[in-house]
Amino acid sequence: MAKYEQKLPDLPARWTSQQNLHITLVFLGDLTDEELGQACVVAKEIAAQHAAFEINLEKVGYGPDNKIPPKMLWASGQKSKELSLLKNDLQDALLEKINFKPEFQSFNPHVTLARITAFVWRQIEPEERSEVSENIDLNFLVESIDVMESELKKGGPEYTVIETLSLEK
Repeated sequence: MAKYEQKLPDLPARWTSQQNLHITLVFLGDLTDEELGQACVVAKEIAAQHAAFEINLEKVGYGPDNKIPPKMLWASGQKSKELSLLKNDLQDALLEKINFKPEFQSFNPHVTLARITAFVWRQIEPEERSEVSENIDLNFLVESIDVMESELKKGGPEYTVIETLSLEK
């Protein structure tokens, strides 16, 4: 990430701290303590049904694709069968236990590197905006699901891991 901070000093963005880098499978929104407990139970059940797998992040660019102004700078990855199955199984099981609004749009795995400040972005002349499109090849092993809580603070969201559940199949 430091590479991009140095390369794009004029980017109107707030950089994601290293400890907050993650891929969101399912966003649940506001939950009661009881619903959070149920989410942990469901995630544990789903984790037991899936084996560890590899994922590849292949591009750094603005996202979501074709969104002007972009909302973020992200590292996006290949759609993988294993990741899609894990996400779908988790979302389906959670829908049976918890009241939330699922995202049924196409799932593109990504890690948010920075959040773009839309107001400042619009103030920059289009020809002066930093172009970002770089191919990368970052492979890593997915071995667990983290149930996380996010708290929106002045400096951006802060995440706390509630429970880590190993993929065990």
